[in-house]
Amino acid sequence: MAFKFSGKRIFITGATRGIGRAVVDGVRKTGGIVYGLGSNKELLNKLVEECPDVTPVHVDLSDWDATRKELEKLPAMDGIVNNAAYSVGWESSLDASKEVLDKTLNINLMGAINVIQVLGKKMVEAGNGGSIVNISSINGIKPMRETLAYSVSKAALDMVTKQYAIELGPHNIRVNSVNPTVVLTDMGREHWGDSQRGTKLIDATPLGRFCKVHEAVNPILYLLSDYSSMVTGTINPVEGGLLSNINV
Repeated sequence: MAFKFSGKRIFITGATRGIGRAVVDGVRKTGGIVYGLGSNKELLNKLVEECPDVTPVHVDLSDWDATRKELEKLPAMDGIVNNAAYSVGWESSLDASKEVLDKTLNINLMGAINVIQVLGKKMVEAGNGGSIVNISSINGIKPMRETLAYSVSKAALDMVTKQYAIELGPHNIRVNSVNPTVVLTDMGREHWGDSQRGTKLIDATPLGRFCKVHEAVNPILYLLSDYSSMVTGTINPVEGGLLSNINV
């Protein structure tokens, strides 16, 4: 299956590394026009050096007003990938600080809502339909210990997916979630690679391993593409059977 994005404008948050960076490459390979958002100016500059055709958007998603100001400058998109996310280390739910909760929800949940509100309106006005893909997590479906802020933010993001699927469907705009397990990005390897928690998670996964980057990216590209033209409002686990294991 060859994905086709020729001439399509695709907006990607968290575009400078990990899954977002790989989605940038996947879209560009078939002529897609990428608008990449990042909060780290140095990494954003590096992205543009490597991909001169990418239009950079430098803003911190946790800043609601600044984000809206930058997004209002952009043209209507054909696709949106809400990939940017924030997570801290393990923290007891009884001790989770307001600071961590606020920052996690502001980026993972409110940031995605903000993007959809501003760019979604532009998509509706353009009248060309389109696709929005929210990068969620298996944590949105099944929590892990000591991940209150992250799990709540991803569960809420999945409801955002369903809510917008209902309201944007009449405009031929589809909205779906992709919910991966640990993905072997640089950050994924750093936090999970040699840890006891990582070993336990792999042992509980029927396929016996974590997700490779392309295995998370391909479902995203599928949902962005016309191959999924009748798919909306769905939550799509990419987790090697982990959620089927009653022992998790």
